[in-house]
Amino acid sequence: MSAGVWVLAVAVVGAIAFGLFRAATDGRFRGTHRVLGAASPSPAGAPAEAPPAESVLAGTPWVGDLGERATLLQFSSAFCAPCRAARRVLGDVAAATPGVAHIEVDAEHHLDVVRRLGILRTPTTIVLSADGAEVTRASGAPTRQQVLTALGPMVEQP
Repeated sequence: MSAGVWVLAVAVVGAIAFGLFRAATDGRFRGTHRVLGAASPSPAGAPAEAPPAESVLAGTPWVGDLGERATLLQFSSAFCAPCRAARRVLGDVAAATPGVAHIEVDAEHHLDVVRRLGILRTPTTIVLSADGAEVTRASGAPTRQQVLTALGPMVEQP
């Protein structure tokens, strides 16, 4: 076999592997991200009761738009096809779930917030608690079931 065929084979296998990786990880909610400028965690031996977390929306136009139970904060850009799919899913979940709000932020026009929250790609969805603290986040377009699972106990009826 010639070198060109080997290069083509490696490129195809690499592209397939990357595609499978992205398909497996896009839209999955996992962990949180440290907000730049937020207070650092208490050192060991500090009192168990910590001060309430500041809303990640503090100092933004959306600080008053938090949901009663949870907020789905979506970062999008104008020409992002997965952003439109995420907008539909998040909007449907917010409309069908009492106390949940959906806020969409144009990442291109709010770079200060994007940098502060560590947004690396669009769409990124951040689930916020009732007080605006980050609970979890996902990059890529999540499914309805992934969003409902991420909201979990915040929206369960008492």
